[in-house]
Amino acid sequence: MSFRGASRPNASSGMGVADHSKIAFVELQRKKVHRYVIFKIDEKKKEVVVEKTGGPAESYEDFTASLPENDCRYAVYDFDFVTSENCQKSKIFFIAW
Repeated sequence: MSFRGASRPNASSGMGVADHSKIAFVELQRKKVHRYVIFKIDEKKKEVVVEKTGGPAESYEDFTASLPENDCRYAVYDFDFVTSENCQKSKIFFIAW
């Protein structure tokens, strides 16, 4: 995922990405500081901001419990798993809620 030029609003949507949103994603992707990051749209600022982060020990159930029932959110979730060859792997999922 590239954030090149992301501080400017997207030409087609007019929506920008807050600096702390970019930092939280990099922390999840590279440093494994977060298990998940939930983003929301700040209508006043017209940008994507971090609503909540989950620590590395949190589960998928913790993540789903953090999502609102009747409101839209975007999230990334770092899923750890073990392959049939007993190899530890991780995949990052983007979720539109």
